[in-house]
Amino acid sequence: MNQTADTPILQVRDLSVSFGRNAPAVRGVSFEIAKGETLAIVGESGSGKSVTMMALMGLIEAPGIVSADSLQFDGTDMLRLKGKQRRHIVGKDLSMVFQDPMTALNPSFTVGFQIEEVLHQHLGLKGQAARQRALELLEKVEIPAAASRLKAYPHQLSGGMSQRVAIAMAIAAEPKLLIADEPTTALDVTIQAQIMELLLGLQREQDMALVLITHDLAVVAETAQRVCVMYAGQAVEVGAVPQLFDAPTHPYTEALLKAIPEHSLGARRLATLPGIVPGRYDRPTGCLLAPRCPYAQARCREQRPALEPHERGAVRCFFPLNLNAEVA
Repeated sequence: MNQTADTPILQVRDLSVSFGRNAPAVRGVSFEIAKGETLAIVGESGSGKSVTMMALMGLIEAPGIVSADSLQFDGTDMLRLKGKQRRHIVGKDLSMVFQDPMTALNPSFTVGFQIEEVLHQHLGLKGQAARQRALELLEKVEIPAAASRLKAYPHQLSGGMSQRVAIAMAIAAEPKLLIADEPTTALDVTIQAQIMELLLGLQREQDMALVLITHDLAVVAETAQRVCVMYAGQAVEVGAVPQLFDAPTHPYTEALLKAIPEHSLGARRLATLPGIVPGRYDRPTGCLLAPRCPYAQARCREQRPALEPHERGAVRCFFPLNLNAEVA
């Protein structure tokens, strides 16, 4: 079943991922994304950003357990899919670019072989047709001397070139939704900008939805329409850009924004949030941010808040900030 104009292409409701009874990696994550939209997922390392997307892709292996009230992609319940059914969607309509291109590519096979394998599996292309399409994909991701690169092995490519190959593989079947998991982390600043420009250009050209997992709030401000902020495995705020930047409703979002160096110009030191993120086995009884939150009250230490909708999005906080603020 395909989505209608009013239905999000991806709808996640109360997603949880655990590795053992007392080891939740993700709990209570909810968000959605429309066709052609860019949703950024931000948060510290270990906050559950990548695990959330791996669960959607069906890449959580035992002993991991995935559960959700709803995990719908383009009208399909992803939790009910098995083996062959999932492979019809993942890699074709739903695709992902991973953090490290050097480990995402198989070192034993040429670039051309790996792209052609994707084309064969999902589009049924073989022989010269597959080779020609692989060449077109390398040209689309702006790899110079694309024909010669088809015969290259991953170790013969730079990090930036490898990431372009990984993107070519991810878009080979023209997916409806592309997940980019910190696609510029291992690259230098100049190449980072080129890769982001490439991804956004491909998104516009193919009208695909894009989930961008990143630490870089500057990139979020420039590229995303909406943001999901994660902390300790939970979605703590979901909101639109630029409203979320102008008037954050969760204390953790406010702390992230205050930590941007540009916001501390003239100060003796950068703004920081005291304390550390709770681990899997030492979570507080109440709100997970309560031990670090400057606004915490007694209720925050005793009860755990739910992600509640409001006019500009949703927030997981008993005493949200800036709800009545006027924003553009």
